[in-house]
Amino acid sequence: MSRILIVDDEESILKSLQRVLRLASCTYGNKTFALEVQAFSSPQEALAATHREDFDLFMSDYRMPGMDGVEFLKAAKAIQPDAARLILSGYADLNALMRAVNEVGIDRFIGKPWNDYELMSAIGQALAHRELLLENRQLANLVRLEMGDTTAEKLEAERLEKIEPGITEVNWGPDGSVVLDPEFLDKS
Repeated sequence: MSRILIVDDEESILKSLQRVLRLASCTYGNKTFALEVQAFSSPQEALAATHREDFDLFMSDYRMPGMDGVEFLKAAKAIQPDAARLILSGYADLNALMRAVNEVGIDRFIGKPWNDYELMSAIGQALAHRELLLENRQLANLVRLEMGDTTAEKLEAERLEKIEPGITEVNWGPDGSVVLDPEFLDKS
């Protein structure tokens, strides 16, 4: 199941996107993606959700009050760098598109109003591309392991760090003990 987060300040657009994603088939090549969608009308609420849950794809409107789509996708990328990113816009602003590509590395720019088939195709293509990148990373890690450039322990530490940032850091006390909460460390 591929998890998608959508953010758009217009409720009617959100409802329409949710309906399309619920009813249409998302296929790319011979791969069909089952979709689970969460929609937000506030980029700040959507960003908070990225801290709590993992998503495979972020889709954002470009023009929103408080935070534009590029800013949102840039912040979401910092939290979940492996998620695919799409931007929606009713404005054909070439500068905005170039900024989105250069700053965020979006997978696709989709114009409003969209064609349902093209939207589903773009989502399927972005999800397939994401899977390919993750698979390539995994294969590269296996090659690095075989070549002796890394160890299984380092790879496992990297995997754990992605799941729980900071988990591989240890705070040692002056007496050699492990300090779980540095606030309570006696500073005298």
